[in-house]
Amino acid sequence: MSAFRDVSLPLTERAQDLLAQLTADERIAMLHQAAPAIERLGVSEFRTGCEALHGAAWLGTATVFPQPVGLAATWDTAAIEAVGEVAATEVRAKRAENPLVSLNVWAPVVNTLRHPAWGRNEEGYSEDAHITGHFGAAYSRGLRGSHERVWRTVPALKHFLAYSNETDRSTTSSEMSLRTLHEEELPAFREAIEHGVAGGMMLAYNRVNGTAAHTQPELVAEARSWSDESIAIVSDAGAPTFLAELQREVADKAEGAAKLIRSGLDSFTDDDANAEPTTSAIREALAKGLLTEADIDRAVLRLLEMRIRSGEFDGDADPYAGITAADIDAPASRELAREVVGKSVVVLRNDAQVLPLADPRRIAVVGPLADAVLTDWYAGTPPYSVGIAAGLAARYPDARVDVVSGADTVALRASNGRYVRSDGDGSVVIADAPAASEEALFDFADWGDGILVIRSQASGRLLTGGAWPLRADATRVGGWIAQESFRRVVHADGTWSLLHLGSGRWLRTLRDSGLLVADGVTENQAERFTPRVVRSGHAAVAAAAAEADVVVVAVGNDPHLAGRETEDRPHILLPQSQVEIWQTAREAGARAVLTVVSSYPYVLGEGVRDAETVIWSSHGGQDLGHGIADVLSGDREPSGRLAQSWPADAAQAGDLFDYDTLRQQATYRHQPGSFTFPFGHGLTYTSVSYDSISLSAGSVNAPEVTLRHPGFLPRAHESVVTARVSVANSGSRAAEELVQVYALRSDEGAPLRLLLAFERVRLEPGETREVELSFAVERLATWDSEVRLPDAPSDWLHEGGLRVRPGTYRIAAGSSSQALPVEAELTVAAR
Repeated sequence: MSAFRDVSLPLTERAQDLLAQLTADERIAMLHQAAPAIERLGVSEFRTGCEALHGAAWLGTATVFPQPVGLAATWDTAAIEAVGEVAATEVRAKRAENPLVSLNVWAPVVNTLRHPAWGRNEEGYSEDAHITGHFGAAYSRGLRGSHERVWRTVPALKHFLAYSNETDRSTTSSEMSLRTLHEEELPAFREAIEHGVAGGMMLAYNRVNGTAAHTQPELVAEARSWSDESIAIVSDAGAPTFLAELQREVADKAEGAAKLIRSGLDSFTDDDANAEPTTSAIREALAKGLLTEADIDRAVLRLLEMRIRSGEFDGDADPYAGITAADIDAPASRELAREVVGKSVVVLRNDAQVLPLADPRRIAVVGPLADAVLTDWYAGTPPYSVGIAAGLAARYPDARVDVVSGADTVALRASNGRYVRSDGDGSVVIADAPAASEEALFDFADWGDGILVIRSQASGRLLTGGAWPLRADATRVGGWIAQESFRRVVHADGTWSLLHLGSGRWLRTLRDSGLLVADGVTENQAERFTPRVVRSGHAAVAAAAAEADVVVVAVGNDPHLAGRETEDRPHILLPQSQVEIWQTAREAGARAVLTVVSSYPYVLGEGVRDAETVIWSSHGGQDLGHGIADVLSGDREPSGRLAQSWPADAAQAGDLFDYDTLRQQATYRHQPGSFTFPFGHGLTYTSVSYDSISLSAGSVNAPEVTLRHPGFLPRAHESVVTARVSVANSGSRAAEELVQVYALRSDEGAPLRLLLAFERVRLEPGETREVELSFAVERLATWDSEVRLPDAPSDWLHEGGLRVRPGTYRIAAGSSSQALPVEAELTVAAR
């Protein structure tokens, strides 16, 4: 038996044995994402990477959990870890069906959510780098598993580094001061690597301070220094090609391959499964002396160690070998999906005390998300889905639940005098109906900023321009380029033309046949439809709300529209079309709950700013409706808290392309004004008060200067202070409270507030408890460019150090970053 199959040997020894048996060509081939089989050694074909952001993705049916921004709202590391465990188990189950499913999962995303307009906001956890790192480590722990030798899956953290804009993402440069890098970027990646639960990283598309993030050896070396175990580095898709073609940092692919490998890259994600361009470039680089065989060996060795970690060569000694397709959609996974959604729902405002709901006899659920469960680009296919209306109907079986989307029902008459219709399966969309019959009715849903989604009443499916001619058979908006969105142009004579946004082409009818196609290049070629509004969406909302005891107005975003990968949000206001639905419902006189289901925060502007009852959930996956109903009804005490602030106005968010949060006064750390809903905010259904805080030490010595911020788990050598916070529940219901401790400081260059510790506690009615929260004094450190550490690498990244500045710090506790009623002083003495 080859030594690399001997599970009793150390990891590195096994990897070196396999490396020694590979030819030069076999080694080069392993550097591409699609590595071929080596039959003489019994080594199987391999694919680097599998998506598992909030459940196993792109592999068919799998449990779909809340988006990461929703998982973070639970502030429950055990729950986040449990979600990671299910995701990894189902990836293993998919691999049992298809051996090409990779056990190297490209998750979690630990980029900080510094700006809510970032299109990929849904993929991250928080605007706080340390919370992001903490929750990302919890998810990674679930993905990795607890076996000492074999990893259930091998997580790769995304995207290193300083990436949070989509607009021109491969050419824009994230300008980062060393302060921002060390205080607000690097900590997000560190905890998972330092604690040995991440075995890889994916590099970012963007440039950092003018240089491609893929060719920053100092940054990669810093990340690798956090662990004694090897970290496999993969490129983002297409990034090696972009290095030459978009970023113009190298002359050709050969020079690019050399620069990437010398910078620490191990695996090229480029040209899909076609490895030839990559391997040819590497061979050319070797021939030109731009690379050495030792460079290749170092990269291959790290990839082999990653594969060995997953138990790939262990046979029956792999402790996870018994996982099969039967482990997908297990009953316990369904229970966890519902539980985590409930834990993630945040009650933002309850001024009218509408919540929890009494036993309503009639409920109206209105708005585009009234009974829709939407999934994002990195979600799997849920085995079932429960929308908000369905969840409420299940909870209140004796109540009548009316569902109104708010979409207008329209018949369109084409210029040939015939109405557009769809057949029952949506395979034909044609202007040949003599009248506005049922098969000629379409629901026009406005998702804001003129983006329309059109549903055929005949097929029940969405109109899609992804086929030629058009069809009405799409189950959802989806695809890398969404084909189900349109824009309407209203002409002076009242006729409409429709632009297909996916292709940028206008809808027209084919001469004589009447079939609809999206191929008009100019507006002059577009069909001019005469619309007849058969049913007003707003009138339907008003009618349903007028008859209801309570109306749940379900608004938010579709994760494939107006903000997603490749597309930043055009603005951060709640769409005006949804504000109008809210206004219509509230004007009907019913008690109204503004229920926002979204991938990101909104500014609640004119028309919705004064909403008295507001809750938020991310897109919560298959059990969205049950989870929201559990909280609305009071069956579950609300426990969700924001891990990302909701600005009062767009200015508070700052400039999307300016990464200096201190200069911009962006995020909860630096913003002096009040957010509408701040970081850490979330209400209970009872009254919780903070009565006092005391510290285990009123004075401490300044710790030694360091290069790395500690996280929420203090290291053994660090100086620890314990805050004792007295919290009381004076209400008649139990409270799920998130006790938070912050450092407050007004010195120039220091954050105004910084989360130091948090603890979830359940308080029974009338209960008072002293909660102990510990933090390392090193958490107070800020970057000092004057510091020089003798053992630091001699490069630009380490021109300075982190130190705790002497002085008096206010240590405050409360229920959010803006609600901190009790304080104590901590004096830090100079060394």
